[in-house]
Amino acid sequence: MNPIWPQPIDPLHSVALSALAAALPLVIVLVLMGGLRKSGLFSSLCGLGTAILLALFLWQMPAVLVLWSAVYGVVYALWPILWIVFTALWLYNLTQDTGKFELFRRWMEQHASGDASIQVVLVAFCFGALLEGTAGFGAPVAVTACLLVGLGHPARRAVLTALIANTAPVAFGALGIPIIALSGVTGLDLARLSAMAGRQVPVLSLLLPAYLILVVSGGNGLRRNWPVALVTGLSFALTQFFVSNFWGPYIADVLASSISIFATVGFLKVWSPKSPETGFAQTLPEQDKPVRLTVGESFTAWLPWVMLSVVVILWSWFRLLPAGQAIVPVPDLNKGVLITLYQKPYAALYTFQPLGPGTAVLAATILTALCLRVQGKVFFVAGAKTFRQLRIPGLTVMTIVALAYLYNYSGMAYTLGATFARVGPAFPLLSGFLGWIACFLSGSDTASNLLFGNLQVAAAHQLGLSPVLLAVTNSSGAVAGKMVSPQNIAVGVTTVGLIGQEGKVLRSAFWHSILLAGVVSLLAFSQAYWLTWMIP
Repeated sequence: MNPIWPQPIDPLHSVALSALAAALPLVIVLVLMGGLRKSGLFSSLCGLGTAILLALFLWQMPAVLVLWSAVYGVVYALWPILWIVFTALWLYNLTQDTGKFELFRRWMEQHASGDASIQVVLVAFCFGALLEGTAGFGAPVAVTACLLVGLGHPARRAVLTALIANTAPVAFGALGIPIIALSGVTGLDLARLSAMAGRQVPVLSLLLPAYLILVVSGGNGLRRNWPVALVTGLSFALTQFFVSNFWGPYIADVLASSISIFATVGFLKVWSPKSPETGFAQTLPEQDKPVRLTVGESFTAWLPWVMLSVVVILWSWFRLLPAGQAIVPVPDLNKGVLITLYQKPYAALYTFQPLGPGTAVLAATILTALCLRVQGKVFFVAGAKTFRQLRIPGLTVMTIVALAYLYNYSGMAYTLGATFARVGPAFPLLSGFLGWIACFLSGSDTASNLLFGNLQVAAAHQLGLSPVLLAVTNSSGAVAGKMVSPQNIAVGVTTVGLIGQEGKVLRSAFWHSILLAGVVSLLAFSQAYWLTWMIP
């Protein structure tokens, strides 16, 4: 058995220099994608290459551990991440090829007043949250961006707004998996973590519809449509708060999104914006009074997405996710690394779930095809098209997740985290940005919590602050980081035909992401010292 390798937290014997070195792979990815407009695949390969060199020659990580860390990341990217994205896109392509997506587009168009900013609120925020709450892992951005393009929105604007909207629901995404994982890695009570998340994230949920309207239509659009933003944001935020505090994390997004869709559509039946044709809505194609959908057509339009929600909820209810799972220790890597920050071995156990979330989405896709009486040829052609669409973005996702895992096991992530923790009482101001960094790397709030959840707890104990508060702030800050994660962007640009323009999308989303992360950190700072009554 090989001796355990201890992670060096300060390999350059200077906290500042070690932190700068650890940040280099992140900076390279950001600069190449956002500044030099390089593709996501090229940027992530350069970031991974840099991380490998740093791990080998600066952190002195054994080559076999470097290799297995990257391989572990690639395998995790394939299953479950890309499996979920593949099945969700297969469902979307099936609705396109059978014409049901066109019916859904018309339903959305008829119930969103024809105003571009209201369409973004209803599609990207409300409907996207429903997809996030059930499937997660890139599916909301993929589907809602396509839907917005179908409604006439420019492709880049559609991807940007889909990314911005896919923030507030992320902490409770995929049936609460991020909070469940946070409880598992920190040992903190699940109910308290859920309640704490329900006292942070709803603030973003309340503000996000108004922010989306501001992005799409500017100040004039917000003055025109603020009642819709208030109804949507309030209905979503209140439901998210009550469910997460008194029920748990599992269906907080599913119920919040469902209620916000009903509330928004109902409100639009009694209220309509003044001059909806002004602003960005002028760029939408003219429609000559399209025939309204019948009840049957509306039912058919919603069938795939209702089927998805019901199947995933029942999948979780009957505990099918862990059925038949296999836990495989990663050779050499499992307990072959010592986390010196905690003085404990680092486990590397790959959990293969054949009935994971992606399989649940596949079941929903098959049931949808059966209900719609789709021919076998049409079904499998849609699957083949999905595979072709995901080839390049899939490589990007595998590369960036390999970078994330190497970053974690080499100790570079802990070097950055430990550096942040040295700031003292001001740490809550940076707590959200730690989650942002981890989610940018991994593209997953769940992975972010696994990466830095314990670090936040350790910092909280050192500073005499609430570990529940800082652990959840990691998750809340991560929701903003997901907006600019390369794999999330890769999925979005692929589905709307913008492959190779990942850098442009990253650049346009970057400051929105920083702003939302800043809001989370300011809220956490206030809760740490002044609003302590908000901590369960």
